Amino acid sequence: MEFITKSFNELTINELYNILQLRSEVFVVEQDCVYQDIDFKDQKSLHVFGTKNNAIVAYTRIFKPGDYFENASIGRVVVATSERKYGFGHDLIKASIKAIKIHFKVDEITISAQKYLNKFYESHQFIQVSEEYLEDGIPHIKMDRNSN
Repeated sequence: MEFITKSFNELTINELYNILQLRSEVFVVEQDCVYQDIDFKDQKSLHVFGTKNNAIVAYTRIFKPGDYFENASIGRVVVATSERKYGFGHDLIKASIKAIKIHFKVDEITISAQKYLNKFYESHQFIQVSEEYLEDGIPHIKMDRNSN
């Protein structure tokens, strides 16, 4: 899988449409969660996405320190349902961490993770730093990653 990192203004119309479709497919339809996905934060983030057969099947948006949390952050982590069995989620997180190091030159990362993905993020050296809280009706936890 090839991973690409682009600013909002560098995205083509088709890339943006496909990213929004993937986010809606998973976060709104699959997770049955009505929330405002288009939140005007896309313009200030960098978009990391993985393609397979010219289709966007994995995606995150990353923020520099201070734009979302005090540390750099990763959000909207999503892999197409049909592609999850291939481990692309792990590849996506590695690509996102690498993009943060390249573009923002920092190692400290904070995420707001869905609680059920705790072990997944721990496998990438994230540590839970908060109690569980609800975000858009879904249990989340704040997690930090401080090096490597």
